Amino acid sequence: MAAVTRFLEWGFALYFLTHIPITLLIDLQALVPGTGVYPQSLTELLKWYGVAFKDPMMLDPPAWFKSFIYCEAFLQMPFFPVAVYAFVKGGCKWIRIPAIIYSTHVATTLLPILAHILFNDFSESLGPKTQQERLTLVAVYAPYLTIPLLILFTMLYSPQYNQGEKRKKK
Repeated sequence: MAAVTRFLEWGFALYFLTHIPITLLIDLQALVPGTGVYPQSLTELLKWYGVAFKDPMMLDPPAWFKSFIYCEAFLQMPFFPVAVYAFVKGGCKWIRIPAIIYSTHVATTLLPILAHILFNDFSESLGPKTQQERLTLVAVYAPYLTIPLLILFTMLYSPQYNQGEKRKKK
């Protein structure tokens, strides 16, 4: 079981490590569109992504989606390097509660995003129209639900992270 947990820790570290540039270079562009803060190559990359995957939330984000990006910027982003350190080092029991908070927060934000993709009528705007396009966009967002859920279950059920404190008998 310890080998499986260690494998998961390395996977979680990679997830958080890759999430840093994705957040800084791509996701945060939705908060400052057209301001010239980002180089043209990055704004073109975001536009290509939005058109290719029919993701209107990244090109013209609604207010509710922007609120999630603000949470990513100010709550999640500071956590990413801490999580990378903890999971690379391995066995850092102090990461349990922050990881539970992070994973429940992210899983909760992904539910309305996925519902929006699957059930919204995009007939008047850029967005997935066919079932295949909807499922493709869901597949883009799915790792940001499945990996946090895997982190949550690891923190809750792995014996390495879920060992109750031994209390002294009086």
